[in-house]
Amino acid sequence: MKYGTHFRTIVISDVHLGTEGSKAKEVTDFLKFYSCQKLILNGDIIDGWQLRRSGKWKKKHTAFFRAVLKAMDKHDTKVIYLRGNHDDFLDNIMPLKVGKYFSVRKDYILTSGTRRFYITHGDVFDTVTTHMKWLAYLGDIGYTFLLWLNKVYNGYRSWRGLPYYSLSQKIKARVKKAVSYISDFEEKLTELAKARQCDGVICGHIHQPAIRQFGNLTYMNSGDWVESLSALVEDHEGNWSLVYYSGEQNTSADTAAENERPLYAPAPERLVAITGLKKP
Repeated sequence: MKYGTHFRTIVISDVHLGTEGSKAKEVTDFLKFYSCQKLILNGDIIDGWQLRRSGKWKKKHTAFFRAVLKAMDKHDTKVIYLRGNHDDFLDNIMPLKVGKYFSVRKDYILTSGTRRFYITHGDVFDTVTTHMKWLAYLGDIGYTFLLWLNKVYNGYRSWRGLPYYSLSQKIKARVKKAVSYISDFEEKLTELAKARQCDGVICGHIHQPAIRQFGNLTYMNSGDWVESLSALVEDHEGNWSLVYYSGEQNTSADTAAENERPLYAPAPERLVAITGLKKP
């Protein structure tokens, strides 16, 4: 992949604007630095569940959409907003198309070189969300508490001079592995892509960034902007990679340019501002 700042496609999901845990500033910095022809907002961008309960909309959340609008105006970026389970209020308006560059949809098929990818948030196969919504809301409350506990715990670790530790991701990983949730999720989504006569699937929902092969089908998950701080990017040759944002280093294009430090590294380590490329 050519290391640059302009991509053919960028896919982000699970920003959860309106919640305390949303890394709105970081994802806005990302959109200000990296341009693309097509930006796919793959669900749970706005967290309607939290906003209806106790969430707060802040200026940094509005700044995210200003960055999206600026990309549309400056780079003619086509924006496709796909509905997730936390922004299910979009059911009332979709499908919706505003002008040439903005649309709201349930799902989308993307042509990438000679391949076709079925793009969906991923909650379609989450039986808890689709059939027992009250239990999904209860789980959301528990996850919100877990994020708060994670913040308190890492405040203590920072005071002790210790590195960041994702308590919430550790607990989630153990629970989901116990019920084989992630593997089932990935397999079912790739089966759906095959049924749609596509070569792979692109999703979000479970906050687990990944690029994997299931036979001749490709599974890709863009991760989230609560903990993983990751996105999927496609270069102009049709190559896909995972990109991670690291808040520990420079977070602006100007700062990076001044220091003449590369913003990419062909390895999964988070070395500088926005790093970590993983090819399928």
